[in-house]
Amino acid sequence: MKKIIFCSLAIIIGFASCKDDDDGTVANPGEDLTGIPYETTPHTLAIPPGLPSMEIPADNPLTVEGIELGRRLFYDPILSKDSTISCASCHNLRYSFNDPKAISPGVGGLLGNRSSMSLINVGFQVKGLFWDGRSQTLEEQALHPVENPVEMAEIWENVEVKLQRHADYQKRFRQAFGIENSLEITKELAAKALAQFERTLISANSRYDKKRWQLDPNPFLLSDLEVDGQKIFYDDLLGSPGAPTGHCAHCHDGGALYTSEVYRNNAITEVATLNDFPDKGLGAITGNLTDNGMFKSTSLRNIALTAPYMHDGRFQTLEEVVEHYNSGGHYADNVVTLSIQPLNLTEYDKQALLAFLHTLTDTTYYTNPAFRNPFE
Repeated sequence: MKKIIFCSLAIIIGFASCKDDDDGTVANPGEDLTGIPYETTPHTLAIPPGLPSMEIPADNPLTVEGIELGRRLFYDPILSKDSTISCASCHNLRYSFNDPKAISPGVGGLLGNRSSMSLINVGFQVKGLFWDGRSQTLEEQALHPVENPVEMAEIWENVEVKLQRHADYQKRFRQAFGIENSLEITKELAAKALAQFERTLISANSRYDKKRWQLDPNPFLLSDLEVDGQKIFYDDLLGSPGAPTGHCAHCHDGGALYTSEVYRNNAITEVATLNDFPDKGLGAITGNLTDNGMFKSTSLRNIALTAPYMHDGRFQTLEEVVEHYNSGGHYADNVVTLSIQPLNLTEYDKQALLAFLHTLTDTTYYTNPAFRNPFE
């Protein structure tokens, strides 16, 4: 009887350790994979008008096989300690790869202190990743969440073993990177695959894009209210005499990216000194006092879908965000007053600005089948 129970448990554990997908059975580590054909298919990104070219690392070119492997890893909770959390748990496609919760729960429901960031056009970012800029590349960034105790709470050595023993991943790592033995599946290759997928998450198909780049001849593509909001958003950059000044584009333009990737104290936290920020942000990375309380400006693309807002998710609506900036926020010695100051916008001005921000929504982004969960 004990032997029967032991065998049953072994079978249950074996099935629980891998996803129920193609060939998702437990395989032997050290499998010879040379019998699986290896010939990658190069993938060329379609860059929409207005967006810059994307820097692709020479040692991680985009391939159809690598992108598909990355998509599977992105949605697979196998990367977490108890197989409950995937990258997509905190970066939901429906919300432009953001999380509608202020703070995303990790393994065991543990919470950190920052809101997840949208991954929209993340492949174009060149001035650091995360709110504090601590990673310089997507390949480096992809390594962090697995070992973060309030996210996936796993160690990479364990993840490597799980992937090395997974028959479908053995095949897919071989097809993407040409490895000859399953023991060659490493965290570095997993990070490369995730980075490849994330570089495809491109969006530039909003109503404002169609107007800005003259992709739609309809002269009424934007309403008068939205056009007024556009003037407030760009103010002096568009040269709109008499338009209220929003100062938005100083941090949120960057051409068609809608982020200049600057790190700023946006005056949301009241402190007596620069040492008093509960989250020092960029300052915790650089060690510079004047960087305390500074966080990266995010893209405003699909901003209507990515609530709540700010690094700690404190604002639930765009209306609250506009009210904050209109008030001028809380002064500190490192607040750039050119960008953060009382705006004195009227109720009409605020409604116009909000209307313009909604024109940056790209509905084709969150319905793109290439971005969806491959396990569903």
